[in-house]
Amino acid sequence: MDREQEFSFDIAVIGAGHAGCEAALAAARLGMKTIVFTVSVDSIALMPCNPNIGGTSKGHLVRELDALGGEMARNIDKTFLQSKMLNASKGPAVHSLRAQADKHAYTAEMRKTLENTPGLSIKQAEVSEIIADGDVVKGVKTASGAAYCCKAVILCSGTYLKARCLYGDVINHTGPNGLQAANRLSDSLRALGIELIRFKTGTPARVDGRTVDYSAMEEQKGDVPITPFSFETDPEDIQKPQVSCWLTYTNEKTHEIIRGGLDRSPLFSGVIEGTGPRYCPSIEDKVVRFADKNRHQLFLEPEGAYTNEMYIGGMSSSLPEDVQHAMIHTVPGLENAHIVRNAYAIEYDLIDPKQLLPSLELKKIKGFYSAGQSNGSSGYEEAAVQGFMAGVNASRKIKGQKPVILDRSQAYIGVLIDDLVTKENTEPYRMMTSRAEYRLLLRQDNADMRLTDIGYEIGLISDERYVKFREKRELISREIERVRETFVGNTAKVQSFLEKHGSTPLVSGISVAELVRRPELDYEKLAPIDDGRPLLPKAVRDQVNIAIKYEGYIKRQEIQVEQFKKLENKHIPENIVYEKVGSLRKEAVQKLNKFRPVSIGQASRISGVSPADVSVLLIYLEKNNRG
Repeated sequence: MDREQEFSFDIAVIGAGHAGCEAALAAARLGMKTIVFTVSVDSIALMPCNPNIGGTSKGHLVRELDALGGEMARNIDKTFLQSKMLNASKGPAVHSLRAQADKHAYTAEMRKTLENTPGLSIKQAEVSEIIADGDVVKGVKTASGAAYCCKAVILCSGTYLKARCLYGDVINHTGPNGLQAANRLSDSLRALGIELIRFKTGTPARVDGRTVDYSAMEEQKGDVPITPFSFETDPEDIQKPQVSCWLTYTNEKTHEIIRGGLDRSPLFSGVIEGTGPRYCPSIEDKVVRFADKNRHQLFLEPEGAYTNEMYIGGMSSSLPEDVQHAMIHTVPGLENAHIVRNAYAIEYDLIDPKQLLPSLELKKIKGFYSAGQSNGSSGYEEAAVQGFMAGVNASRKIKGQKPVILDRSQAYIGVLIDDLVTKENTEPYRMMTSRAEYRLLLRQDNADMRLTDIGYEIGLISDERYVKFREKRELISREIERVRETFVGNTAKVQSFLEKHGSTPLVSGISVAELVRRPELDYEKLAPIDDGRPLLPKAVRDQVNIAIKYEGYIKRQEIQVEQFKKLENKHIPENIVYEKVGSLRKEAVQKLNKFRPVSIGQASRISGVSPADVSVLLIYLEKNNRG
């Protein structure tokens, strides 16, 4: 009996990377007895590739995850070496926070969090089999033969499924950083009727920082003041000295060496079977695809505070070792660099995400969820948010509650998951701001305004945090109203101020809001002539400025969202037979059967389903009083 109790859990999470950590934490915090399996306890939240969190659009994901109650933002705020707001010179829709991580500290801190979370157990073991009874998941079995019964399973295998690492003619059948691959689970998934595909990604070489000539590079410093990732973090608590990154470039000599080694690259020789990421290509791929460019940016980034290893961002490769050495030594500042770790490509199995519901549950197997790179995405941030959503939805299913599904108008998380489950994904999916139709509404600065209510309803935002959030929201609302109702006249003080800022003088009185909307002015600049302005936190002032300055554009997108919601709310019955829907084109029938969309909105985004097909579907559903 004791043994049965020990091996019985509510939720089993396979993998303790960024997806697995968020899945396990969300489930345990929602009261689920949870176990997370990892091939190595020392690899929890491992950063096998780039040592940073955030970046363009990825920063949006991290802040959304924080607004819902996830862990990644808090963890990077504790362990960053440098922080920078990208695209700060552009509009607020594309501002994205990026932090350089101390990767060893990041891993240690996340492990500490997992180990001290009530209801969460960590087990170092390779899961070799999914146990199912018909179309219902029942548990998992490890390579040692131990069976663990559970009500839901979340696959977060990252790049470990039948993984192999390659450079030149060297092939190591391991996962990242030489860790054990998960070689048995793929066969179990196929036996359950799950379709697998194969992708490829890669990582650059690491060099000894003591052998780098930084004087030949451009220094890249962090922001002052530092902006935290988590809405819970007090900005004053993280203002600290930052470590610099460095910018350098490849040159024609570098490219000549790369071209000369292409015949020995497994990427070009056909040895690599998997498809690589288009938006994060290897250096040899960049040199071939962009033959007209005579140089490519490279960033030298620290791996941690207590190591000399430096990561060469922008130079991932699968070229042979001797070619890697030759090409790296042509780069300004790296002429005498000692290579600590060679670059390599990694191939791995994954689930074709078209088999997933928007809740990230497998359509074929009830209680079986998948998240992260095992769904075909790339990046720590994309993985983390999927893990969180899978953990939440697996928990809710066990409790008999409806899944939480964020749509494209609510969050970048919604865009990411919707793209994965409705589009043909032939390469690792990378989040980008251009993928979000409503990106002015989905800014990184307002993630809490959009999602904290949902996080609180789920049960992952504390009462204390929610009270503070509501106070912030009330301050923003009151100040926007005050700015709209506060007027200034054409006094000498006001006219002098406007002249100083190159702004048109006043003929008569005008609201402060109207002045905020002028391109050369903003809420902060107007403080000297805005009498009665209250003392407010910077986060509140920023929201007031954006809400007023971009009000017209925001209202336009809100109208678009209303139209979008109408299609999203028209549900398609699970048992619909598309062959019986008259006038649907053959291609549309094939694609609709393949993806089995849950709504008209989702159907409209499937490649091969035309607007005419959508109209036919709408008419059919209305005639049959369905949806």
